[in-house]
Amino acid sequence: MNKNTICLWYDKDAEAAARFYAEVFPDSAVGAVHTAPSDFPGGKRGDVLTVEFTVVGIPCLGLNGGDMFRQTEAFSFAISTEDQDETDRYWNAIVGNGGQESACGWCKDKWALSWQITPRVLTEAMAQGGDVAKRAFEAMMEMGKIDVAKIEAAVRGDA
Repeated sequence: MNKNTICLWYDKDAEAAARFYAEVFPDSAVGAVHTAPSDFPGGKRGDVLTVEFTVVGIPCLGLNGGDMFRQTEAFSFAISTEDQDETDRYWNAIVGNGGQESACGWCKDKWALSWQITPRVLTEAMAQGGDVAKRAFEAMMEMGKIDVAKIEAAVRGDA
């Protein structure tokens, strides 16, 4: 058992979510699936109660707790990508599976969990500070999914 695990609350689809993440992201897997020993507010005896899984190496526990709590943008997975192909692959998988686009590299999966799909070129530009960071930031502010070529142009001062 891990000393610290992220617990994510789902209405009833923790196992489906965990399996989706394991298919989409590297270093991700579904571990143990535990069923409820008796009825509970969100379900019945024998229903899936918790799912142990990892997302890009981060240990998680999916809890099927019913509809009393909802996901918010206050929690998100921040996934760093190397290039446009990787950015597109993750973004399109999440949005294309019933998810929703947002702004500045953020999207939500169909379980309302937020994801930041952030190309490394943007993170590196922001870390440089000064005019480079300002140009990259201003370019990002007009994007949904991050466009690597536009960020690179902003870094160079071509945008």
